[in-house]
Amino acid sequence: MSLPPIIQVGNVLLCSDILTECFCCDLDACKGACCIEGDAGAPVTPEEIAHLEDVLEEIRPELDPEALAVIDAQGVAYTDEEGDLVTSIVRGKDCVFTCYDAAGCCFCATERAHREGRTKWCKPISCALYPIRVKQFKGGLIGLNYHRWNVCRPAVQKGRELGLPVYKFLREPLIRRFGAQWYAELEAVAHEALDGEAAEQ
Repeated sequence: MSLPPIIQVGNVLLCSDILTECFCCDLDACKGACCIEGDAGAPVTPEEIAHLEDVLEEIRPELDPEALAVIDAQGVAYTDEEGDLVTSIVRGKDCVFTCYDAAGCCFCATERAHREGRTKWCKPISCALYPIRVKQFKGGLIGLNYHRWNVCRPAVQKGRELGLPVYKFLREPLIRRFGAQWYAELEAVAHEALDGEAAEQ
């Protein structure tokens, strides 16, 4: 008997793939493609927009001139066709906060500034949680889905080689979003569910 498709931890509904599928980003292989592929920016909250505006002056010299022109014209974020707030994009796909290193690998300027100790805030939680995507439901319920994308195939392969499930790979951002106690409950549910599945096989 396989795991149920949906597992609940507190007020969060998770697809079971988050427990069973493996994932580990492989930047050497993908070059950070998730920041530059697609037709919309990263989902953001009004609070995160304020953070992006706060760190903008610090990272402005590192941003692409075309990206700066977009930011100056419409701001750090906009409302997409589905009515969601997302980071602004340039050239129809690149997040405006994307930069490139000498090897052609793209990275997030806000995250680099944070890692270098220049800012207190890192990056939108939707970016940190990828490949998990968050959906807010009525009544306070939150849904977490595992998003499959061709550009992340190297991450799936690396995750399988390491035996690293999605929820363990994303331990820190999940704690950042839902708290340490919630994550401890998730671990307990995962162990119980997976041990039970193994026993039935």
